[in-house]
Amino acid sequence: MAFHSGYGHTAVLAEAVARGVASTSAEAVSFPVDAITDEQWARLGAADAIIFGSPTYMGTTSAAFHTFAEAGPRRRAVQSWAGKVVAEFTNSDDKSFTLGSFATLAAQHGMHWVDLGPLPSRGSTTGSENDLNRLGYFAGVGGRSPNDAGPEAVHKSDIATAEHPGTLVAREAQIFAAGHVARAA
Repeated sequence: MAFHSGYGHTAVLAEAVARGVASTSAEAVSFPVDAITDEQWARLGAADAIIFGSPTYMGTTSAAFHTFAEAGPRRRAVQSWAGKVVAEFTNSDDKSFTLGSFATLAAQHGMHWVDLGPLPSRGSTTGSENDLNRLGYFAGVGGRSPNDAGPEAVHKSDIATAEHPGTLVAREAQIFAAGHVARAA
């Protein structure tokens, strides 16, 4: 997982995503993109899946995530991420552009998108803010935390929602990996 967390809220979601991945017995490795090393770039290149995460600042990903994404054309030229399974998460207000920029980044690299899955909890009279996908996003996890509170204020539903794509991505990556092995045989 490649993510940035400015104030700790997005890191809470990253930990939840990692728990979701680990629940499938897959290995979850997380790299903060503002301190990524050459070795970590290589591990991302060798991974079956990558999950992107960033807070939404002023309607888009953080500057640290932009810097990470802008280092990608060198990898895109050799298609080192092509065929990988990908998903995303973000935290803040006005998340749609951030989720869309992650999708564009993934498409430019030839990656296979995994959407969030659960329907919005508030889409029916029986749903509540404590259900998965309480904010109603389909493209990825969208959490919302108070700006004037620390990471402990991340909503429990957003944390539970963030575990979900970790599980989905790990399972899809196993299927894709098995298909690549079968194709090579």
